[in-house]
Amino acid sequence: MAYNILMLGASYGSLLASKLLFGGHSIHLVCLPAEADLINAEGFKVRLPVRGRSEPVLLESKKLPGKVTAGPATGIDPSRFDLVGLCMQEPQYRSNEVRELLAAVGRARVPCMSIMNMPPLAYMRRIPGLNHAALEPAYTDPRVWDAIDPNKITLNSPDPQAIRPPDGGANELLVTLPTNFKCARFEEDGDTQILRNLEKDVDAARFSVGGEEIELPVKLRVHESIFVPLAKWAMLLAGNYRCITPDGIRTASEAVHSDLEKSRAVYDFVVKVCTTIGADPKVLVPFEKYAAAAKELSRPSSAARALQNGATNIERADKLVQLVAAQAGLQSDGIDEIVALVDRRLEANRKAA
Repeated sequence: MAYNILMLGASYGSLLASKLLFGGHSIHLVCLPAEADLINAEGFKVRLPVRGRSEPVLLESKKLPGKVTAGPATGIDPSRFDLVGLCMQEPQYRSNEVRELLAAVGRARVPCMSIMNMPPLAYMRRIPGLNHAALEPAYTDPRVWDAIDPNKITLNSPDPQAIRPPDGGANELLVTLPTNFKCARFEEDGDTQILRNLEKDVDAARFSVGGEEIELPVKLRVHESIFVPLAKWAMLLAGNYRCITPDGIRTASEAVHSDLEKSRAVYDFVVKVCTTIGADPKVLVPFEKYAAAAKELSRPSSAARALQNGATNIERADKLVQLVAAQAGLQSDGIDEIVALVDRRLEANRKAA
């Protein structure tokens, strides 16, 4: 069955879109006008490393079975779509056009699948036992998420890493770590079935290279536990946010491996937070596996780059973890240091702006 899918965000969103197109689905990307014009004219391109091959394979949306269109956040009827992908960074949802579109999505009760590093506040409401109002200071504008029913939203752990190539166009993406998307089920079986159908499509996809049909990495994996996507929290705190230094930034590999024991302490603390609020340790990723993957992360995280470029708001998964930990009766000096540093860097950017 072919679905109509609306995806808010064409940068990281094009990676997931490139996988879903193999199933013959129609995808509409919400993005900036220049991006939309380029995608409508040329499609998008994703370069994907494949084990055993010296060069990445090139996926071109116009050559894949599905259909891609792109445009602004205005003039969209969400009821035409079977699924909405949330692929922008959290601060972007507060813009008037995106906020209004998200509210319309909520009214239409279209199931939403987030691939944000920052879990939408509506998703956090699916986790029992938390004071959700006390988590609001971690969000740029928590009211944006009031429109979304927690029963109609789920979360992907966005483990695959990708960048815009420095010498590429706004419709190009280079995958640097081809791991899997790990998605929690929806509350409703009918919505979850959409995910399972997409999972099968991605598994079945084959790509022709030199006359050979090859299997591609970056799968969609659907899980019963709502805690599976939270495995990304420990990675974000041990790596992404520790790319931020008092006066600059560093690569994720440096952040993790320059002081491996400190990285392990931060990582293990976040794992403890997740298990304390209900996660089964089996659904989380061991530190050793993450540390090995982090050796390949040769760029600073997107949060660090945004701060360095003067951003006045970034995704605050660091603060979210700190607030969740406090509710669980847990505290970490390492986490507190990260949050305080990000607070100072943001305040400096706001003063400069």
